[in-house]
Amino acid sequence: MIVAIDGPAGAGKSSISRRLAERLGFAFLDTGAMYRAVALAALRRGLTERDGEQIARLASELTIEFDGTHTLLNGEDVSRAIRASEVAAAVHFAADNVAVRRQLVELQRKIAAGRDTVTEGRDQGTVAFPDAECKVFLTASRHERARRRYEELIGRGEPAHFDEVLKQIDDRDRRDAERPVGALTKAPDAVEVFTDHMTLEEVVDRLEQIVREKTEKCTTEK
Repeated sequence: MIVAIDGPAGAGKSSISRRLAERLGFAFLDTGAMYRAVALAALRRGLTERDGEQIARLASELTIEFDGTHTLLNGEDVSRAIRASEVAAAVHFAADNVAVRRQLVELQRKIAAGRDTVTEGRDQGTVAFPDAECKVFLTASRHERARRRYEELIGRGEPAHFDEVLKQIDDRDRRDAERPVGALTKAPDAVEVFTDHMTLEEVVDRLEQIVREKTEKCTTEK
């Protein structure tokens, strides 16, 4: 079973999806980490968004793996490095690159093949897994998403200003909507969950309920 969770930046998809996967006993696929890993590799090579062909070629040479908790780039644990502000600001180097998205979507399908998986991103229910049995669109207001991102940065000891974080959220929303492939859209059959004023555990509870209801329905139909 594939549980596809999509939503905008700062909606809490990664932490919520990971916790949901633990509850369900499913594998967890953080596709955002994959794009961040490519962006990190590009930054280390001194590449910019103008170097699209080079970034696509670089992506094809990388080995990106997950051990359930950590993101490994060519065997190196980059779980913390890919969450840095510099990488967040550059993730569109990979996310807006058509060739890179094509490569990573193929990798996502290979990783999830034959396994019960909770996968999160921007295009999981629309592009990567359009036939997923359960789809969720996880979202929150722009100010709430900026607040969460700001607190995350402060918690990691990174300098941050709320207004700048809010601007980054707005810029990311615009890029996600305008992306030529894999644009952020809610799948017609996705259940929308608005998470303002909800704790992480309350959101996970709601998503678990949605998944179990979908599982029961699929079982009954079979």
